[in-house]
Amino acid sequence: MGIKNIIMSSKFTKELENLVKDQVISSEISEKISQYYRDKNTSGTNRLFIIFGIFGGLLIGSGIILMLAHNWDHFSRTTKTILAFVPLLIGQFFAGFSILKNKSKAWKEASGTFLFFVVGASIALVSQIYNIIGDLDSFLLTWIVLCLPLIYLLRSHAVALLILILSTNYATTVGYWNYRNDKIPWAYLALFFAVLPHYWMQLKNNSSSNVVSIFNWLLPISLIITLGTFIESNEVLGFVMYVGLFGLFYTIGRLPVFNTTRTLRNGLLVLGSLGVVLLCMTFTFRWYWEELTEWQYDSLEFYVICILGVFNSLLIGYNIFKTSIKSVNLFQFSYLIFGILFFLFADRVIVSVTLMNILVFALGISVIKIGTDTFNFGILNYGLLIISVLIICRFFDTDMSFVVRGILFVVVGTGFFITNYMMLKRQKNKN
Repeated sequence: MGIKNIIMSSKFTKELENLVKDQVISSEISEKISQYYRDKNTSGTNRLFIIFGIFGGLLIGSGIILMLAHNWDHFSRTTKTILAFVPLLIGQFFAGFSILKNKSKAWKEASGTFLFFVVGASIALVSQIYNIIGDLDSFLLTWIVLCLPLIYLLRSHAVALLILILSTNYATTVGYWNYRNDKIPWAYLALFFAVLPHYWMQLKNNSSSNVVSIFNWLLPISLIITLGTFIESNEVLGFVMYVGLFGLFYTIGRLPVFNTTRTLRNGLLVLGSLGVVLLCMTFTFRWYWEELTEWQYDSLEFYVICILGVFNSLLIGYNIFKTSIKSVNLFQFSYLIFGILFFLFADRVIVSVTLMNILVFALGISVIKIGTDTFNFGILNYGLLIISVLIICRFFDTDMSFVVRGILFVVVGTGFFITNYMMLKRQKNKN
């Protein structure tokens, strides 16, 4: 029986009345229970309307563009100009109608998605009709800036996500594909920070919603993709930049606002942890340190490293202030440790490799401790996997016999079984 059928059932209503009559619950609680199931049913329906509304906007916009494209060459320049602006006017009408009439979320998402795409189509059509010369990055930037207010006028999640994706495309176009021009996509930072207030409002209101979970993944992925566009001539410092970025992700993912968020929904935490482990694991190999070239401190890369470090330190301090020193773990200081090893011991290969192996091993132990403290088998085995991969990596740059390697594999495998068994036993005893 569905939720709606339950709430409308006379039996359900009668049971609530009996509970109120027998003074088990008050009439206010009875009303709250009824309202809870009504809202739950309504929210599920609204989500479907929003999803279908977004897809509807995409299909309608695509259909109009395809119909115009089919007969485009047969139209005069005046007709083409009119047709280029008609979809834009229609999109503006529906968006304005949704705002003025305070229509449902589905209306706003659909109209916002439709208007977003027709803005890009109109710019492209006008440029083609009048042979306006321009490059891809200027087209993308104009499109994004024109559609940016729609995020807050319509409070549209779809438009915010589309702008984030398009902004990432803009940054890669400027920073990667135009590499000969040595251009830095500074406008990307303004566009990225323009989306953040919308994300923050959703995070405060409902941190466990699906929309917030999508943002939790897409925002860090966007930064991971675009950080490389801010690397100029000191490519070697890019490793430290990314360690600082991943450390910042992990620190943000550990803030109190994410306490109720499940691990797989916390993309900041997951990507931050994986990024730190992979980069640190990479530098446990000797040849990485031997291939390092000289760098300059007076460079954009070094300034980015400092900015990421300052943000990371401030957030760690905020986290300690809001909770306690126990809420901080080794991962949040990994950027600092890696930076010290990189800048102070880069020319001492043996020392650097040894200390980096110790750091990765300590990170694995730290994850195991988190897993045992929270009774989370996934986190526990993730820590064991870090140590296992570290041991496997050492097989490639050390002269160990096959017997020793075999013994190590047996020890690691036994450790997996014993640790999981002890964890399961503790969990049963606790229950």
